[in-house]
Amino acid sequence: MLDIAEELSRWCEQGRDFAVATVVATNGSAPRQPGAALAVDAEGTAIGSVSGGCVEGAVYELCQQALETGESVTERFGYSDEDAFAVGLTCGGVIDVLVTPVRAGTSRAADTALRPVLAEALAAAARGEAAAVARIVSGPADLMGRALYVRPDATYEGTLGGHPELDRTAAAEAQALLDGGRTATVEIGADGSRCGEPVILLVESSVPPPRMLVFGAIDFASALVRIGKFLGYHVTVCDARPVFATATRFPEADEIVVDWPHRYLDSQELDSRTVLCVLTHDAKFDIPLLERALRLPVAYVGAMGSRRTHEDRLQRLRDAGVSELELARLRSPIGLDLGARTPEETALSIAAEIIASRHGGSGVPLTGAHTPIHHDGASAPTGRIGSVA
Repeated sequence: MLDIAEELSRWCEQGRDFAVATVVATNGSAPRQPGAALAVDAEGTAIGSVSGGCVEGAVYELCQQALETGESVTERFGYSDEDAFAVGLTCGGVIDVLVTPVRAGTSRAADTALRPVLAEALAAAARGEAAAVARIVSGPADLMGRALYVRPDATYEGTLGGHPELDRTAAAEAQALLDGGRTATVEIGADGSRCGEPVILLVESSVPPPRMLVFGAIDFASALVRIGKFLGYHVTVCDARPVFATATRFPEADEIVVDWPHRYLDSQELDSRTVLCVLTHDAKFDIPLLERALRLPVAYVGAMGSRRTHEDRLQRLRDAGVSELELARLRSPIGLDLGARTPEETALSIAAEIIASRHGGSGVPLTGAHTPIHHDGASAPTGRIGSVA
């Protein structure tokens, strides 16, 4: 749901009634992951997607039904061998979808409790602030349709409607997922929920875009900036040479910094989603920069250069005191072997390696391979999540 926060926040401001369908669990080769959402307003306008097209029509109808009845409902969609034309995922996966009405101007307790909480969370996410929303997808029927908006410091708005201990536990779980920018389901046992039975929560996280730091204002960097923006990164270009590090050469960069790369890196607070791409292939820039970068808890450190340059770079880093364990983190020569030659092709190979690193992909062709297509999908619960009121 938070993946379409900007549009939904606008709908809340305009006072529109809508229903939002959210993927809460997946199994197999599902096209979208938990948190993906499709919303339909009272006029029939639809935004977002839960399946990339496979079951959108059926989910659209469920949203219209939820708007009419005011009741939340969950539905499981999967591939049907018996009827090729049945509503289902032709990719062979399974998704569970929670459909929740978000209505204004009604006297129903569920409506009056839910809408302001979601409106506040959606507004925060739309502003680019870190925000998490916890919702019950399985548990006592009288708790369905409630939500908790959780901030990074674990303070929260709203209630899940049960014991206060459930809210506190849910907020702590949501904060932990928010810290990692993750969306997932969480099971809280009967003791933790104080509801007499276990509760399954969907916790959606929305965090500011991850950062991509590109060192070296060269033509390859220009192509990498463009693809980094396409992938949703906040992209910074850093180079010590002011004649090259200009807005004219990098119009799509979010930030251009003229400074020695290692000095700029020392000034930044980076997280585990940050990727560093070193394109300078000049020892006076590379070595002090990589000496620091390889000791930071970032997601990816790659450096451009030939294999000869790479071997020379490794020796220089060893001489600077970088350990073999730290050197093992270095992706160099940077990128996957695509046979790339142009700056655009090289940027694509770098982006492919970053994606493979993030999701645990092998980088080998899918044709003839026996590896999963999606490496980090969450599994659906073994039993169907029943309809809820």
